[in-house]
Amino acid sequence: MTLVLIVDDVPAMAEQYAYDLKRLRGYETLIAKSGRTALESLTRDSVDCVILDLEMPGMDGFEVLRSVERLGLRVPIIVYTGTGDYDRCAQAIRLGAYSFIDKAEPMERVAQEVANAIERRRLTAEVTLLRHGFGLESPLVGTSPALTKLKEAIVRVAPVPSPALIVGESGTGKELVARELHRLGPNPKGPFIALNSAALPHELVESELFGHERGAFTGANATRKGAFEAASGGTLFLDEIGDLPLEIQPKLLRLLQEREYERVGEAKTRRADVRVVAASNRNLEQAVQEGRFREDLYYRLNVISLHMLSLRERQVDLARITGNYLRFFCRQCGKHIEGFSIAAEQAIRNYHWPGNLRELRNVVERAVILAGGSVIEPADLPDNLNRLPVPGKTPAPQPGARVSLEELENQHLRLVISQTASMEEAAQILGIDPATLYRKRKKLGM
Repeated sequence: MTLVLIVDDVPAMAEQYAYDLKRLRGYETLIAKSGRTALESLTRDSVDCVILDLEMPGMDGFEVLRSVERLGLRVPIIVYTGTGDYDRCAQAIRLGAYSFIDKAEPMERVAQEVANAIERRRLTAEVTLLRHGFGLESPLVGTSPALTKLKEAIVRVAPVPSPALIVGESGTGKELVARELHRLGPNPKGPFIALNSAALPHELVESELFGHERGAFTGANATRKGAFEAASGGTLFLDEIGDLPLEIQPKLLRLLQEREYERVGEAKTRRADVRVVAASNRNLEQAVQEGRFREDLYYRLNVISLHMLSLRERQVDLARITGNYLRFFCRQCGKHIEGFSIAAEQAIRNYHWPGNLRELRNVVERAVILAGGSVIEPADLPDNLNRLPVPGKTPAPQPGARVSLEELENQHLRLVISQTASMEEAAQILGIDPATLYRKRKKLGM
């Protein structure tokens, strides 16, 4: 969905623009009747382009442009005027506007200008990702349609300082995407602090998040800043948010809604200037239903949601990612390895990769270290990769064999999942509900 914000104190003018942009380009629109309302929308919504009237009472278009620059919001702004004073339009360009149009322009021209601004923004962000986001550790390597959609989503949501939720299996690169959101966001020069909720001792979670005063509890021998204070002016990444204790969740919700908190043992209320990006490999909706996660906190965190893809959903990217790891570890180990044998490639393709990118990285590093020839053979791979059917190996159990029905079903599930691009496709082939398939996969440890 492409979202355009129209800022004009004349409702009829804004509504006409909204109607024509929908009619000509299919764009969704928001209307702001004042500069202040526009800024509120820009800090809350994932806006792709702004059409801004320069002549408005109160906060005019020039002040909006200055505020956008001050806040570090990266969104193309097209200014327009009905006075014909192009010197003022040129001044707006100097303040950061993408271009200007006249209110008398045909709507086709306006729609084309909006399309140009959005495309330029997309290309600029793509170049930035290419320069900085495609290193060895990046989860953004590849060209699959699903990955392209994820990269576009990152570009769209990064400039918006609202909370973001990254969901996906372990090892898919959630923290690396959080770092991309920070680097492409409003405050890239601010700190990036990562905290794993599951790794925090239960009794110290509140102190780690919000800090504590000296003497607040046994062992608090000195005043200590919490993660929110340490990340002030930047981004706090809360990994495994589903493991956050239930009694701490209201305090996090208050911080997200009111931007306020207190250190443990302190009565003074502090202001939080931080963007929160949370991540989970659990089904938070199910956790809400089971009473293990607050519904209001879930909805507050889920303003913007990014779904990380498992390697099973990225079969088309697997060879490229594996090749990247191979080249990196060959350089690191001082070895010259041309690639993988056909049997090794088959084993890698057939494996279900429960540990995703993290597991693949470790497998390739191990293979490079152990390889004695110019290619990596199945013997250089871990045993669990070679248990799956590959050419020359013992075939999987067949119907009628002296094995249990459960074993046949499990083998069939593994093979279908490994050969499809997504869990939804696999569920369709198997004729079961995707939620049922997710439960079965979890039981298999995939």
